[in-house]
Amino acid sequence: MGKSTLLVNEALIELLNQQIQNETKAAAQYMAIAVYFESESLPALGSFFFTQAAEEREHAMKFIRYLLDAGSKPEVRGLGDLRNDFTNAADAVSCALDGELEVTRQINNLVGESAKHNDHMTHTFLQWFVTEQMEEEAAARAVLGRIRLAGNTGVGLLMIDQELATGSVPGMPAEPAAGQ
Repeated sequence: MGKSTLLVNEALIELLNQQIQNETKAAAQYMAIAVYFESESLPALGSFFFTQAAEEREHAMKFIRYLLDAGSKPEVRGLGDLRNDFTNAADAVSCALDGELEVTRQINNLVGESAKHNDHMTHTFLQWFVTEQMEEEAAARAVLGRIRLAGNTGVGLLMIDQELATGSVPGMPAEPAAGQ
């Protein structure tokens, strides 16, 4: 497509396509973490991470829709390797937190590049993700902190699983209202 039909700066298209891949990979990694917790008979932790996977897929879809609306053709790419084996609950949640920290770095890079290229539309679009990343990191830290506090085994994990089932994990950000 020609420059005149694009609403997004052409220099950002590759970075936005890369972010589609990053978000899709994050969704798949969350599914692997959810499977770990389900296999450990911790259904609320499994459900929590399946929900996180769905959210990451929604994030990828937001980037796809943005590029389409901006007159570009998004690319859906392969994911690369994922972790499927975890030594314990803290290892699995640490993997999730590490992933969120990486996505935050990626989003911050996109924000910086959009400012550098004077692309206010993309910069504004990305602000939702900046706020979302703060919430995602806080949630992962809250769950990891509880697991570490509980000693990462037995009854403590069952209690954390129950806390997640009832939505009462201390330090976990409240879910925003639908559409936010």
